[in-house]
Amino acid sequence: MTDYREILRLASLGITRTSIGEALGYSRNTVAEVLRRAKLKGIEEIPEGITDKYLKELLYPEKVKAKNTRMPDYDKIHKELGRKGVTLTLLWDEYCTECRNSSEIPYSYSHFVLNYNKFARSEKATMHLNHKPGDVMQVDWAGATACIAESIVGELTTANIFVATLPCSGYSYAEAFLNQNQESWTTAHIHTFEYFGGAPRILVPDNLKTGVENPSRSELAINKNYSELAEHYGCAVIPARVKKPKDKAAVEGTVGYISTWIIAALRNCTFFSLFELNEAIKDKLLVFSEKPFQKKPGSRYSAFMEEEREFLTPLPKERYESATWKKLTPGFNYHISVDNNFYSVPLMNLIEKSNNEVVDFSTSSL
Repeated sequence: MTDYREILRLASLGITRTSIGEALGYSRNTVAEVLRRAKLKGIEEIPEGITDKYLKELLYPEKVKAKNTRMPDYDKIHKELGRKGVTLTLLWDEYCTECRNSSEIPYSYSHFVLNYNKFARSEKATMHLNHKPGDVMQVDWAGATACIAESIVGELTTANIFVATLPCSGYSYAEAFLNQNQESWTTAHIHTFEYFGGAPRILVPDNLKTGVENPSRSELAINKNYSELAEHYGCAVIPARVKKPKDKAAVEGTVGYISTWIIAALRNCTFFSLFELNEAIKDKLLVFSEKPFQKKPGSRYSAFMEEEREFLTPLPKERYESATWKKLTPGFNYHISVDNNFYSVPLMNLIEKSNNEVVDFSTSSL
């Protein structure tokens, strides 16, 4: 803060503006402006007991913050940002309207956003600038694997680790499977939704075939089974771009943590079944989720419970039932073969399609 008292005191002693500036570390123009305003206000001598704050209000009334400026309720703003379609711009506009209605002065938008960012970094475990709570879930298979020993001969079987992360809170789920086929992929998602107690609005998988059938730039076809799973739980599937790991940076980072805190931590343990392995993973996952953040209060679990869980879409009453889709061509007897069983093709299909065309067939209808 400028020392107005000292500027006026030195000027009363006949010291030049340049010398005053050099002595106090101010520019000559700053000193000149203070003296000019003091002259306009008729201040030649400083009365005893007057403070720099009073002098600033007297000399620079336009710089003094109005006493009726309203402080935004940043805790409420933080919660409102979790709602669908709500942005800082909308909340600032509503805040300004409230201020005007109560004859108060609102903060500027830049000041409003700056203070909110400081509040979120220091007070809250989640930040809403990149991800809204309950909006996105990123999924992937971990590169590291675990092992299951056959109980008699001790032969080792590799188990793949599925990982899902909510980027807003960092809360994650992990489960081991014996393979990475469509059934494991679907089951993993169902278990994840049930573990979180809800489903997100967007699923971000990698470009693996259980999620995306044709990952080309010109055409992106979501796996039919995966698409039905997403529809059942009210989600949209938006795959990450090819060779763009930053599109699902949260789960990529979580995969690294889980490889260390779960898979590596269990390296000296021997498991004789997939059930035993997953029970150990659950225990380690709980410890990982409750591990305190290093630079802010709370943990992934507390951030999820306090700031994200309520924004997840409620689960449907019925669990998703997986279907296996196959492309089959009817034979000359108008039948198709599935798992060594023959099924006739409906007559209407034969009228609309030729015998040599492919028929889309689901075993869930059997």
